[in-house]
Amino acid sequence: MKGIINVLKPPGMTSHDVINYIRRVLGIKKAGHTGTLDPGAAGVLVVCLGSSTRLSRFLHNDDKEYRAEITFGLTTSSGDSFGTIVAAGDARQLTETKVRNALKHFTGVVSQIPPMTSALKWQGRKLYELARSGQVVERPARNVRVYSLEYIWGTGWGKPRPKAILHITCSKGTYIRTLCADLGQHLGCGAYMSFLVRTRVGCFRVEDSLTLEEINRAISAGTIERFIVKDEEALADLLPVTVKKGAVKSVKSGSKLYLPGVDKLPAGLEEGTIVRIMGPEGLLAVAETLLDPENPAKPFFKPICVL
Repeated sequence: MKGIINVLKPPGMTSHDVINYIRRVLGIKKAGHTGTLDPGAAGVLVVCLGSSTRLSRFLHNDDKEYRAEITFGLTTSSGDSFGTIVAAGDARQLTETKVRNALKHFTGVVSQIPPMTSALKWQGRKLYELARSGQVVERPARNVRVYSLEYIWGTGWGKPRPKAILHITCSKGTYIRTLCADLGQHLGCGAYMSFLVRTRVGCFRVEDSLTLEEINRAISAGTIERFIVKDEEALADLLPVTVKKGAVKSVKSGSKLYLPGVDKLPAGLEEGTIVRIMGPEGLLAVAETLLDPENPAKPFFKPICVL
């Protein structure tokens, strides 16, 4: 079995728990996700099955959307509701207008320090593993991009602990808990992320995702194949290069693809462009576009992932 399945991760399970469940109910050995979700978060978890796990690095770069509940007036050690309270402020002075006006400071290119509860590695160990043992290490700030930060709803204005719901569209590597904590610091009252739902990863949307119960029922009914997205559909954002039948074997062996073996070619390909190599029966490989130095009008393609 191969392809990609859009799973609705429930709160209370780790992303690894979900992968183990998928392996077990589908009876497969290989499965992996394209980007983790915190145990307390819910939403889209893109799961690659079988040989499609090779494609996870190309899906990992997809932008994402989230709905986050933020609680003002408290700061926690982890930036979310699972940490201990490290500071208590008073957010009674906050208003919806003040929050809306502050959001513009957190759109565009934003500098973030990754939280100690993240899965980033430091000297070979994941940060959250260090945090569990009581260690705190220096983490360099890095830039991420927040494409949009929209105020959806709020409650409790004039009280010590008002809440708001935000909708965020952002690049990979954006930590929403850090965004919430930084927003609280900017407003002078502190804040933490009290709940999170990931609503989109690339072309995978929460309204199309399957709960674990729905996956189990589809397996029992023999209809699970209907919900598995083909590799080429998941990589639809990559330009397609179609090969002639005679070049299929060469591409599958990892050889470079030159124009004589190409049937259809997108116009204006630039050097370094990542494309999907398509054969008569579907996706053959993901490749990098290279240009002949003696004739830049003649591109050729170097496979970087062969299916």
